[in-house]
Amino acid sequence: MMQRMGMQVEQVDDVTRVVIESASKRIVIDNPEVAIVKVQGQTVYQVGGGIAREEGPAGVSSQEDASLVASQAGVSVEEAAKALQQSGGDLAQAIIILKQKKPS
Repeated sequence: MMQRMGMQVEQVDDVTRVVIESASKRIVIDNPEVAIVKVQGQTVYQVGGGIAREEGPAGVSSQEDASLVASQAGVSVEEAAKALQQSGGDLAQAIIILKQKKPS
């Protein structure tokens, strides 16, 4: 029925992350379902499901995130902020990075 209406839908497999950036914030959606919908010459990217998180200006993680990572990894807030930047704002990955650097 969709094809008769001039609609084509294509699922995009194996998408791990979608990032939407604006001047004031960044939205990261992990493990989303993505479809490309073509209707009347227009292409629409449909993103659904997944786990979404919002970050501050263009990839800058919040001070709360840095404090949480610092307390979990046993490092300074500055070190945690650098690890968050390196991990693209992924808190768990930032903690792993810091724990791997830290001598046991």
